[in-house]
Amino acid sequence: MAWNEPGNNNDKDKDRDPWKNTGKSQIPPDVDKLLKSVRERLTGTFGGQSSGGSTGLVIFALLAVVIWIGSGFYTIEEAERGVVLRFGKYHETVDPGLRWKWTFIDKVIPVDVESVKSIPSSGFMLTQDENVVRVEMDVQYRVVNPREYLFSVTNADDSLREATDSALRYVVGHTSMDDLLTRGREKVRQNTWQVLEGIINPYRMGLAIVDVNFLPARPPEEVKDAFDDAISAQEDEQRFIREAEAYARETEPKARGQVKRLEEESLAYKEQVVLKATGEVARFNQLLPEYTAAPQLTRERLYLDTMEELYQKTNKVLIDVPKGNNNVIYLPLDKMNTSQTNTNNRKDGIPATLSSATNSNSQAGSSTESDSGVDSVTDTQPLRDSSRTSGRY
Repeated sequence: MAWNEPGNNNDKDKDRDPWKNTGKSQIPPDVDKLLKSVRERLTGTFGGQSSGGSTGLVIFALLAVVIWIGSGFYTIEEAERGVVLRFGKYHETVDPGLRWKWTFIDKVIPVDVESVKSIPSSGFMLTQDENVVRVEMDVQYRVVNPREYLFSVTNADDSLREATDSALRYVVGHTSMDDLLTRGREKVRQNTWQVLEGIINPYRMGLAIVDVNFLPARPPEEVKDAFDDAISAQEDEQRFIREAEAYARETEPKARGQVKRLEEESLAYKEQVVLKATGEVARFNQLLPEYTAAPQLTRERLYLDTMEELYQKTNKVLIDVPKGNNNVIYLPLDKMNTSQTNTNNRKDGIPATLSSATNSNSQAGSSTESDSGVDSVTDTQPLRDSSRTSGRY
């Protein structure tokens, strides 16, 4: 029969009850012992009557200390700096790496000091010449002092944004619209940078301006076409100026070369004239003794030489016809003109000889023309031997 079967009144069977139920309580014995043990430990803790309770408290305290120490470890990234607050007051700034803090006493705020941040600023602004333009600017900055960045102002980023807007409006208000749209953009950017730094430096925000980008300014849509035409005209002006400068750089060396060549030619011409004059003086000095010895003969020779030079350059025919001669003389004018042209085209100046009127009429009868005593002289036939004449002097 089972130990808990009804009707079993045997005490031995009751001892077989695993719960040892005496009928007074329905709580399992092990749970009862556990509760009793807890009560004893608590009594030992507060009353000092149990050594087992003291050991448990020490273990609990040690475990709490280990957890507290472990919670104090933290890591600062390479691009960050940690600002440590102790009881809410600034204590120190720590470098990157594994660090430890007093939990519940210290507070660490990591601040990125290497990343470059950007703040845009834009809006319609009034220029110096009372025109309205839409201006856009982008300011790039980074944190250089974490303590000042966190505690000098309420919000350094918002303060920088307001300072940027103020500086931009100030510079635009002192700049004409043409400068904003065309040639003065770099100056506006530099002036805005300077004014912005002048505004934020007294506040010690812990920020450094890395760059200021001035985006293209735009006029209002109502007058955009007219301003586009004006900008196009200004661009054409600059293009023409550059072309003119290029032409000047190309032409100036050529002009200087021509000037140098003309100077050299003038010097050469000067030397030539001086030498020629010197030769003429020497020649006349040689003629002077001959002229003194025979003035009439010398004058005649000079006259003949001069006439020889003149007749070489003219298209004339001299005919000596005896008195009472009625012969008709034929002049070959076409051959004479051709000979004159050839003479002018020759570089050496030696003329061709034309046939005289006596030779042209020799086809009809050479005896008749020889009796008439005609002497024909053309412009291409020299009166005297120039080499022989010049050799005399």
